[in-house]
Amino acid sequence: MPTVRPNTAVRATRALQQKSKQPSTTSVRSFSATTRASSSHGPQYDPPTGWLFGVKPGEKYQKEGWENSFFYGFCGSVAVGAIAYGFKPDTSIQTWALEEARRRLEAEGILEDPDKKK
Repeated sequence: MPTVRPNTAVRATRALQQKSKQPSTTSVRSFSATTRASSSHGPQYDPPTGWLFGVKPGEKYQKEGWENSFFYGFCGSVAVGAIAYGFKPDTSIQTWALEEARRRLEAEGILEDPDKKK
């Protein structure tokens, strides 16, 4: 198994710590200007409790008042947006250029008018 070499920052820190153990006239400063405060707000994570979304096992979830209106409002607006997107007019430059070329060719008599009845 290959040996893992510590990175440069760790080696520099160890060297500074070893130097600080020896009596010296220079003081070693930390990299940060502020001191690290101890955590006073408890643990940084919640331990697992077995509850899913705050509901005890075996209990039925009770919906809050806003959940139904949000669900139907969100899904309804997505459906209306999809329908509106499907029926939006084609405003691409390619479609305009194709129609303009067809009109000009019909005006010059090169193409027949497809709407003209024989």
